[in-house]
Amino acid sequence: MLQNILSKQNTATIQVQTLGDFCVWVDGKMLINKDWGREKAIQLFQFLITNRHRKALHKEQILDRLWEEDGETGDQIFKVALHGVTKALEPNKMSHGEAKYITRSGLTYQINTTDIFIDSEAFEALVTLANQQYVENPKSAKEAYIKAINLYRGTYLTERLYDDWSCDERERIQVLALGAIVTLAEMELRENPMETIRLAQQALVIDETWEDAYRIQMEAFFAKGNRPMAIKTYQNCEKILMQEMGIKPLPETRRVYEIILNA
Repeated sequence: MLQNILSKQNTATIQVQTLGDFCVWVDGKMLINKDWGREKAIQLFQFLITNRHRKALHKEQILDRLWEEDGETGDQIFKVALHGVTKALEPNKMSHGEAKYITRSGLTYQINTTDIFIDSEAFEALVTLANQQYVENPKSAKEAYIKAINLYRGTYLTERLYDDWSCDERERIQVLALGAIVTLAEMELRENPMETIRLAQQALVIDETWEDAYRIQMEAFFAKGNRPMAIKTYQNCEKILMQEMGIKPLPETRRVYEIILNA
């Protein structure tokens, strides 16, 4: 199952990296800005990728979510952007040929991802697989978590950080990433507490208020015999949560701290 998820990375004509720096490869060649023609073509492609699991969207829905018209009519904006996407993904397509990757039905549009590898899609599939196997097959679960975390190179579509249409997907994927990292950290605690510490730090780079990461890091430092760092980790947790969210650590975090403090 794990190999099935990753095999598409080697066989798909188009490879899309959405986690971290946005990149697209077509037949092994990385696209550059001029391949898209205009920035709006990149935006349209990213929007369609983000909404790939939804039913086909009407052109007006897409325009409303993406752009103000800025002197151009909506039809002009959309036509130019769509042409840029098609030209970038299919540079050898005949001018009147049917597009392979953008499907149209009347005035509704959708992206066909059959021959497109999307890192965030594979990432989610790996996390799902790991979660499913966590109880009955922890070894396979651990392998899937590692593969998933390796795909998480950074925030989803960082260049669209302030675009409303990308926020929900960004937050959803980030929560999946934090959950996977902390779960793997817990799995490593008994045999490899230093790796647990590293993973917890990785989670806190993503979100410094992620309390689960502080708690597992405290346990790992304590397991290594480094009680001062375990205590310092709690103090950092307490400080950050109060500064950023105005809250105190959860009772379970406090209980771990008190066990360490009284040891």
